[in-house]
Amino acid sequence: MAELNHECGVAAIYHLPTGDESLLCPEGGRESISSLLPRMLQDIQNRGQLAAGLTSYNPNRSLLLDTMKDIGTVSEVFRLSHRGKSEAIMEQYAGRAAIGHVRYATCGQDDRSYAQPFERQHIHKNKWFSFCFNGQLANYKELKEKLTREGEHHLARDTDTEIIMHEIGRELTSGPANRNLIDVFAAAAKNFDGAYSLALLNARGELLLARDPLGIKPLCYAMDGALFAAASESVALLNLGFDREDIKSVPPGSAVLVTPEGMRIEQFCDVKPPAHCFFEWVYFANVASTLDDRSVYLSRTRLGEELARIELARNTIPLDNDTIIVPVPDTSKAAADAMAHRLRIPSREGLIRNRYSGRTFIEGGRARKAKASMKYTPLREVLEGKRVILVEDSIVRSTTMKVLLSRIRDMGGAKEIHVRVACPPIIAPCFYGIDMSTIDELFAPKFLENGVLTDEGQDRMAELLGCDSLRYLPIESIAKAIDLPSSHLCQACITGHYPTACGQKLYSIAQSNHLSGNNSERTYELNPLV
Repeated sequence: MAELNHECGVAAIYHLPTGDESLLCPEGGRESISSLLPRMLQDIQNRGQLAAGLTSYNPNRSLLLDTMKDIGTVSEVFRLSHRGKSEAIMEQYAGRAAIGHVRYATCGQDDRSYAQPFERQHIHKNKWFSFCFNGQLANYKELKEKLTREGEHHLARDTDTEIIMHEIGRELTSGPANRNLIDVFAAAAKNFDGAYSLALLNARGELLLARDPLGIKPLCYAMDGALFAAASESVALLNLGFDREDIKSVPPGSAVLVTPEGMRIEQFCDVKPPAHCFFEWVYFANVASTLDDRSVYLSRTRLGEELARIELARNTIPLDNDTIIVPVPDTSKAAADAMAHRLRIPSREGLIRNRYSGRTFIEGGRARKAKASMKYTPLREVLEGKRVILVEDSIVRSTTMKVLLSRIRDMGGAKEIHVRVACPPIIAPCFYGIDMSTIDELFAPKFLENGVLTDEGQDRMAELLGCDSLRYLPIESIAKAIDLPSSHLCQACITGHYPTACGQKLYSIAQSNHLSGNNSERTYELNPLV
């Protein structure tokens, strides 16, 4: 699933002025709490490797808010491999509160000006703020047209992040100065259609965290004495030292407000049954994370058990000494191990991932294929003469899978390769922050018969990819593995049924573009909603 990527991850940290110095605090205590942000961002680096940044709050400097951001990984941006330079950066941006971000672009361009957080300076402290978010507004073209149509508004970047910044700024300017941040955000967000988890920090030293009304994007928080922290995934809080039982998910449609006076949570909008993105458990989230009280590791384990159950029922592959299971590193390992355990055959690391080859989803066309050939090294000592059951998270565009299968057969010497996918086929785009927005770029749709992927269709897939067989999990396996009702999950990319009105409209546009061959741009950038 190397061709698929999430948009972003957010993190925040705050030390309240209670005099209670938490054991989790770094040397220097409250005023240098921001130095913990890069560590948190590294734990959610899986959510974006294009850019990273932070904004810190310090009432003892002229720049009450100060932002550092750049293109690169967390380690590159904050110079973590160079102790002296890293410490100098942390000293310059020392503060008692901070927000941070890691980014991969599904909207906008790949340059520094699109890196987050976005800061909006103002002479009034309540209107001077910085924010960052994970997700995507499905109706951002509509919001953009409305914003630029009304008065002398100008957008410097083609991204929904800037639109959110202007909508919040407009509410701060037009409303009474004494409104709290939750009310401000509630007014700004009333026209948002899409998915987001958001962190905002202002020059008053107030921190706001908000999660979309359907809970599509994850957001966790924890508090220990005077120390508050939040992140897209629980693993970032766990590795700071918070106890597992103290880490909670922000409820959908709710906001957390942290001020020098304390912390409170409020619902900022009407909420419906949730629609959590199922891909968080299948692929995106760190395997050590727990999201909405559901373990990522256990969910992937159950997906592997389901693969094994179906395999035993089909009984088409000999499960003898010549058969092994091989995961595609790294996120397929839990499913592969569980499948192997249930089938009573070994799970072997027949593919070694080169962790320094870069991310293939950033590249296009020929470059992606070249990167894919460098990303995994088949181990001939493991694969030669074996019947390989290759377990993968998903197949999106198929470029990486084709290259991988060829290398397993030619370099690894496998005698048979049977691909088993721990996910149903991806048949529809995502408009909520995953980088796949057109139907034509997807592998599975062209093999559907009346909207259904049959065994014959999967056989044609296998022939095209160059494997001996290929089978996906059925849709009903997802809710069963995550242990949530299907109605509480966003499964739009595997069903074509979207949880928001604009998402469904965009899918109609994507279908029209697919039929007309008009797929040169992302659906949400090509067609404004009307």
